[in-house]
Amino acid sequence: MNQNEKAMKVSVFIATSLDGFIARTNGSIDWLIAVDEQDSSEDYGYQEFYDSIDCLIMGRNSMEKIIDFPEWPYENKRVVVLSSTLVEVPAQHVDKFELYSGSLTELVKQLEIDGCESLYIDGGKTIQSFINNGLVTDITITTIPVLLGEGLPLFGKIRQDIKLTHIETKSYPNGFVTSTYEI
Repeated sequence: MNQNEKAMKVSVFIATSLDGFIARTNGSIDWLIAVDEQDSSEDYGYQEFYDSIDCLIMGRNSMEKIIDFPEWPYENKRVVVLSSTLVEVPAQHVDKFELYSGSLTELVKQLEIDGCESLYIDGGKTIQSFINNGLVTDITITTIPVLLGEGLPLFGKIRQDIKLTHIETKSYPNGFVTSTYEI
């Protein structure tokens, strides 16, 4: 890559319980929503991050949770949903997201060709797949001071140790801690 080229940024921005879970075993994020409703004045850097991305990539499970929200939260952003089982976008969401079922490396290449410079990867299995394919450039994790005891972990099996470089950590009065790492 020459100096004029800018590498694609592929970012994870997610919250976990203190014991490392992103959702309950049944997929519920009620614990996270309840905490957010208690202090909705702070966004923990999310808006600044969201404004910096061109495209959001999530898995089908995440999409199924989001389409139940009262409003689509990703207006004016390109959204790609990874699914090997869905063959078409539901009619009421046809203008909200597109489906993809191929290689993640090829998807990132195509998005770069399309002019994207910064991707947001969301959803446990999707994040794990992008990490295992060596595609994630940075991770921001906000740790919520709650223990769930069991649930869906942020990180699953990885093929090898992955060294992270700490960029920044910020703590908040309510006990939330946000840390950013480069891979």
